[in-house]
Amino acid sequence: MTIPEAGGAIEESQAQARLLGHLVGAGYAGVTPPVLQPVEPFLELSGEEIRRRIFVTQDAAGTEFCLRPEFTIPVCRHHLARASSTSADYSYLGPVFRLARGEPDEFLQAGIESIGRTDIPAADAEVVGLALDGLALLGRTDVEVRLGDMGLIDSFLDALEVPPAAKRRTVRALAGGRSLDEVANPATVEDPHAGLLAAIQGQDPRGVRAFVEDVLSIAGISRVGGRSAGEIAERFLAKAAAQANGGTGLNAENRALIERYRAISADPDRAASEIRALVRDARLDHPPLDEAISLLEERTGFMAARGLDVERVRFSAGFARNLDYYTGFIVEVRASGSDAILVGGGRYDGLLQHLGSAVPVPAVGCAFWLSRITASGQPTQARGA
Repeated sequence: MTIPEAGGAIEESQAQARLLGHLVGAGYAGVTPPVLQPVEPFLELSGEEIRRRIFVTQDAAGTEFCLRPEFTIPVCRHHLARASSTSADYSYLGPVFRLARGEPDEFLQAGIESIGRTDIPAADAEVVGLALDGLALLGRTDVEVRLGDMGLIDSFLDALEVPPAAKRRTVRALAGGRSLDEVANPATVEDPHAGLLAAIQGQDPRGVRAFVEDVLSIAGISRVGGRSAGEIAERFLAKAAAQANGGTGLNAENRALIERYRAISADPDRAASEIRALVRDARLDHPPLDEAISLLEERTGFMAARGLDVERVRFSAGFARNLDYYTGFIVEVRASGSDAILVGGGRYDGLLQHLGSAVPVPAVGCAFWLSRITASGQPTQARGA
């Protein structure tokens, strides 16, 4: 290694230490969860497809563990083990392990998780502010901020009374930037598994997944058509929900309204106004939807109060994530003119209950992709957060 490279590595390490010091100084206590984590929460909340991108091992009893692919779930498990009855703010800096095209399979992430705060819009705004502050500390002000809101999408689809299976596929289409054709025009061939689908309607998803895994295990089969047992179970559950609700697709009116909704992209104040206009035009009377729009407006107010230039922030109504644990606002900060995500995160109010909390716990956070931020001052062109 040459002297300039060594000097650069030292400077990079010092910059990362400054970032962590800033986050701790903002009240986010430093924490380092174990590298080895139980694999089940990641599969249940991120989908079976993540198995292809994580490093999995087993203990002597056959229980599966993985090298942590991210910090949010490990930090939440840490919180439940030590302070589940109180609110707490955490920061972290350490390696994560995940296969990603064009990037190392081990890389550093820093970030914050705020768990238990009930002042939702203020906590959301704080995450955005700390994300931009942290990037500035690392010399990155050449950025673009995009916000979305999974809770708002969820409430909008509920107001339209979209059937559960179609709702799930709609969110996936939005997250993937795909056409709604596959949701509006579902297959109409009679399903040969109608009896099984009727039997599993309303059943615990974990029980259905375990049943499918047992059946395949007895037959000595690990995958069918490239799908794992968990993916097959998810498909059956989605079909069962559709059968129970008497339909699987979007009608023409709902599709048109969703297309109009997903096209809204403006600064947060203007976006909120356009969404309210859409709700009035569609004559949607759904209190949770009104509350979700009000939350967007309150969040924008708190961002402005922190000194953020909200007119330079873009709220994209159709911006969505496939990860099941996101329940509210989501954020991406990209390098200007690039697809490289430098910071990503959002609100996940249902995660801690899924991990064992007796009651729902509000939580929000974000992660810094340090290798993209600091590599020669120019992040890589990889996608995803």
